[in-house]
Amino acid sequence: MKVAIYSRGLASEQEVLLLTLLEELTRNHVKISLHKSLLREESAVNILPIEFSVFSRHKDLDETVDCLISLGGDGTMLDSATLVRNKNIPIMGINFGRLGFLASISKENLTSAVEALVNGTYGIEKRTLLHLDASIPLFGDAPFALNEFGIHKRDVSPMIKIHTYLNGEFLNSYWADGLIVSTPTGSTGYNMSCNGPIVFPDSGSFVITPVAPHNLNVRPIIISDTNIISFEVEGRTDQFICTMDSRREIVEKDIQLAIKKEEFSIPLVVLNENTFLTTLREKLTWGLDKRN
Repeated sequence: MKVAIYSRGLASEQEVLLLTLLEELTRNHVKISLHKSLLREESAVNILPIEFSVFSRHKDLDETVDCLISLGGDGTMLDSATLVRNKNIPIMGINFGRLGFLASISKENLTSAVEALVNGTYGIEKRTLLHLDASIPLFGDAPFALNEFGIHKRDVSPMIKIHTYLNGEFLNSYWADGLIVSTPTGSTGYNMSCNGPIVFPDSGSFVITPVAPHNLNVRPIIISDTNIISFEVEGRTDQFICTMDSRREIVEKDIQLAIKKEEFSIPLVVLNENTFLTTLREKLTWGLDKRN
């Protein structure tokens, strides 16, 4: 078995957990590949008596990798999706961050997570992605998102007008600070903070949620992920912001944009005790009202 490990970089107090992970993997005779961000000069990893290879980009990962372990929060998991892409490499998220809807395995369960990985006693959830088609190249060779696609006004500019179409048929013109198209995975992210609904991962849907809409009768809407969603943007400024997960580009307002379901999905590793319902209850403290 071969495992790749990715992180945006760990604080010094978190390196103890990384060392524990490396020791557990080595004890189980697992081949290890570390992302270059984990190899700072002062890192204790450099003096460990273990063998490992180093990767720095998605092209360094191939079909010999059985799993990518993401150490961090949900943002780190989004980065991991751009590394595995369409290679069908499962991602195991160990939560070193705060909320952790995607990175749902706690750092206290590090040892049991490795045991499940080695023994194959884990489940896989396939997560839908969004794909962006645009009239100019955007987001390089990764025009896809695991959480959401967004259109936003720039800085302190006035609100923008986003004409939105489903399969070429007019849906609505959103006067707002922005508009989010979310996957079920992303429904617990930016979408939820904008009062969008939480959607189950296997629902086969997208959520369209306005950001600070001017009209009070405008509400989020859930649609089938078989739709193609296209946009035309108007505004008093010539540019707006286009986002895919944590990545962003500034584009001209005459750019044509369309969102559809990506051809591939991202497999996430889930342990038996980490169902979506369990995660919801834990992260949103549902059922913990002391009055019950």
